[in-house]
Order: sequence, then C-alpha cells, then structure tokens
Amino acid sequence: MSIFLLPSFPFPCRSNWSYLNPLTLKKRSEGLVGRCAHFTLEGHKFLIFGGSIHYFRMPREYWRDRLLKLKACGFNTVTTYIPWNLHEPERGQFYFSGNLDMEAFVLLAAKIGLWVILRPGPYICAEVDLGGLPSWLLQDPNMKLRTTDKGFVEAVDKYFDHLIPRVIPLQYHRGGPVIAVQVENEYGSFNKDKDYMSYVKEALLKRGIVELLLTSDNEKEIEQGSVEGGTNLELFQDLVFALVFEQTVSELINREISFNAYMFHGGTNFGFINGAVYFGMHRGVVTSYDYDAVLTEAGDYTEKYFKLRELFASISEKPLPLSPQHTLKTVYPSVRPSHFLPLWEVLQYLNEPVKSHIPVNMENLPINNGSGQSFGFVLYETSICSGGRLHAEVHDIGQVFLNYTILGVLNEKVQDLFIPNFTVCSSRIQVILCFYSLYCLPSAGLIGPVKINNVSLEGFTIYSLEMKMSFFQRLRSANWRPVSVRYLGPAFYLGTLKAGSFPRDTFLRLPGWVSGFVFINGHNLGRYWNIGPQETLYLPGVWLHPGDNEIILFEKISSGSHIYSTGLPKL
Repeated sequence: MSIFLLPSFPFPCRSNWSYLNPLTLKKRSEGLVGRCAHFTLEGHKFLIFGGSIHYFRMPREYWRDRLLKLKACGFNTVTTYIPWNLHEPERGQFYFSGNLDMEAFVLLAAKIGLWVILRPGPYICAEVDLGGLPSWLLQDPNMKLRTTDKGFVEAVDKYFDHLIPRVIPLQYHRGGPVIAVQVENEYGSFNKDKDYMSYVKEALLKRGIVELLLTSDNEKEIEQGSVEGGTNLELFQDLVFALVFEQTVSELINREISFNAYMFHGGTNFGFINGAVYFGMHRGVVTSYDYDAVLTEAGDYTEKYFKLRELFASISEKPLPLSPQHTLKTVYPSVRPSHFLPLWEVLQYLNEPVKSHIPVNMENLPINNGSGQSFGFVLYETSICSGGRLHAEVHDIGQVFLNYTILGVLNEKVQDLFIPNFTVCSSRIQVILCFYSLYCLPSAGLIGPVKINNVSLEGFTIYSLEMKMSFFQRLRSANWRPVSVRYLGPAFYLGTLKAGSFPRDTFLRLPGWVSGFVFINGHNLGRYWNIGPQETLYLPGVWLHPGDNEIILFEKISSGSHIYSTGLPKL
C-alpha cells in the first residue's frame, strides 16, 4: 500500500464527494491541488481513496469487472503504471491496442466514475522485466539507464513524444479523469543523477502535462527522489492480514490521509514480463502477481475487500454501488498431451537463425528490425573437436547439450562444465538460454566467449525462441510425434482442452512436469516450475473457445503425463 503524505487532522464527518465525480463534474477550473493539510479538487477538500490495477496484467475483457469492483468497494481513484517495454518493444514501433490500449482503460475508468492517477515512468519497477525499460536500450554498452545520459534521454524523449499526446486529452482540465501523473518511480533508492528527476518532470510539463505531479519513495529516500512542486507518496508494505489492513485504512481515513492500495488487484505476469531480484542469489518473480491484494489474481473477493467495503460504507453519505457478481470458476477434464516435438525438430519453424563468429547476447541479436530479442529463449550451437573444461558466463540459466544429450546446467554460480572426450570432430554443442531478467541487469544470453580448455569457440548458429503467436501458427503444420514414453529433454507437447459450451476461468496444475511455459490458443499463461512456491497457473475463461482448445507446453527438462484444472489456486 502507498499513502500520499500530507499533514492531517481528525476526520469530522461522513463523506459525500458524489459531486466530485468524473461523470458529473463538468465545470472544471481547478484540478487536484496539494494543500498544507489535504488535497482539494475544484477548491473542495478531497481524499484520494486509490487502488492500483495494471491493465496489462489481465485480459482486456476483465477491465470492466475489476474497475466496477474497485468502485463498489468504495474507492474513488485507480492508479496504473504504463510499461514502456510493452508499448515500444521495438525501437520506434508503438503498440497501444488490444490489451495495451491504455487510453481505453482510462476512459472506461471514467465511465465507471473513477479518477485516474497515471505512472508513466519511464522506469516503473512493478516487478516487470527491466523495470519496464525496453531491452533494446542495452544495445549501447555505455548507456547509463535512469540518468541524463544523452542516449537514454534521447530514447525517453522519443517515447514521451508518442505517449504524452495520448495522455493530454485524458487529463482533468481536458474533461478526462486523470487528476495526477507520477514522475518516474522510487528514484530515491537509485539516485544516480541529481539532475534526472528534474529532466523527467520538465519532459512531462513541456509536452502538455498540466495536472498535479507526484513522486513515489519510501520514508528514508523522500528527499532524494522528490521534485520541486511535487507531492510525495510514502510506500509501506506487509499489511497482510485483513484485520490489520482494515485498521490501518481506518486510521488513515480518520486522520484524513489520502492513500493508494498497492495492489487492489494484482493480476498475472502473463508471458515473459515478470522480472527478478538479486540479493546474493538470482530469484525470478513468479507468474502470479496476486500480491495478497484486495482482489485475488483471478479477480475474486477476499476478506479484505468486504472489510474495506464495510468501512467505506460507514463513512459515505450515499450507498455504495452493488458489488458485481462473483466470477465463476470451473474444473475441466484433464488433458493428456497426444503429440510432442523435441526442440531440435522445431528449429525449422523458427525464423532464420543468426550466423555469428562469436556468441551474441539476446538484446544485440540482429532481429526485430534491429531491436534484438526482449523475451524468451535463445539456442546457441557450434561444432567442437575435443572434450575438456567448458567455461561460459550466462544470464540467466543455460542448459548445455552435446549432440542433443544433456550435460548440465550453467547459471550465475556455475560457469564450468566437463565435456567428455570423443573422437568425432563434427560433434555439436548446444546451449539453451532462458532469461528471467533483473530490474537493471544488462545483457541476457551468453555473455562473452565460450571456451573449452581456455580456447574460445567460434562459428555459432543462434536461434531465437521468442514464442510469439506467429510461431505457434507455423507449428500447426509440423509433423508432430505421438506421445508414447516419457521424453527427457526440451520439447513441445500438444493436447486439447475441452471447455464445453460456456468457458469459464480455471487454474492449471502440472504434477510430474518440471519447468516450462503453457500456451492456450497461443496465449502465454506464464512459467511453471516444480520448485514452487506457485503450483497453479491462472487460465482466464475469455481466452478459451467453446469446445476444443489448443494447449501447448514447452517443457525444458522432462515430460509429465497429464495437465489438470482446478477451481482454486495454490500458491
């Protein structure tokens, strides 16, 4: 949860801000202002009851349901990040449609009667890959991210030149619901350039942002991350139990302190968007972004929701809207994959591989119009003529094969493997790299040379496995093998999930499978891994068709037998 820091005094009476509503407030002259003791909107005292919902972490079809639940709980504002890496995955190519239609999300919030606080970064953290910065920024090894470095500033300026014109008509003074915009995110903990925050602030202002500017930092780093004229949000966490959560919010309201619940609804790290952390050991963020939020990952009510709704109802002069009906879940028949393809037989369905004298890391691969590869896997292959000690630095996890037989795994702590002696000089060595990202760790894939007995290997063929929708369309024409026995090694598994006439949400369980990703009709549900802690993957019903649905697993280690569904998640 985060709170907006302003001095406070006892809450005098029940609240009635129905006239301060984006649906009814037509005459607008003075937007949100931070006074010495409170916020005002059109000169009237106004408390922000905010809840965070990320439009990119749920299917677009569920935006309305989650926003209605926010409103019905008693909140008056939704806050959301804008992920640069998803909106500009290739340099100069922008995507603001479908699940990334930020403007539609904001306008929908307005129709429901919610104000909006936007958090456009450029860095957002949010536990997403590289904190929301696009990976192609890393192609310049000298670039200093989140500073006034010339290359970084030029990239941000071009992004803001495209983004901010989309935000301008959504602002309060233009009749829209956006009452505030956040400058960067938690910069006080980074604090590498004293001029950077002023640059981001001015970049927003000169492009037409006129609403209140906010910053976000924890209590110890407010000064380092603030900007002149901005209002700060202090972040605090670990409000886990519903009773503690309710008591804290009640105290904030009694003291007239505006607040934002991070998260009201967390959603899911679909695809490869989840980031990672490094505290002496690399740890990838799990697929679920449930966050122990007010709503669950699947948008279901929690005890916190009902306690908060009761609290908000007790201070509201008008009845709260009715809460939407519970989203029904179901259990589908188990799926036994009928066919499979070893990874080595899938290479022909990938885009043309890159030929290189030396290894090239992911973001520097000459693909995607020169923007490199952001997500997924990379396969490096070359010939060797002797065994011995193999040395390579990888980010993040690499499986090493000799003639398609697994030899071992490389990671941040293991950079050496023994290659057994052989007599055939045409032997091929393969290294499959899976990238789980860090918030600000440069480079993914093979970093530097690969050596055997201190002799660098050369002549690499590099396959990019981004696993986009177009790839799965090509796979439909492949000559799949029937599944007969358990297969050891990386492979794709094909099955059919029968959803009946009226598909609903469910959760998938994969006992017996080890580590990989699940794709439903081409939608990437995210990563599973038998080490836990997450044991189920959320499957939105809106991604299913009535009747038969294609389910494909990419399993890295060895196959299980069945895929099961359940009506309840298990974390």
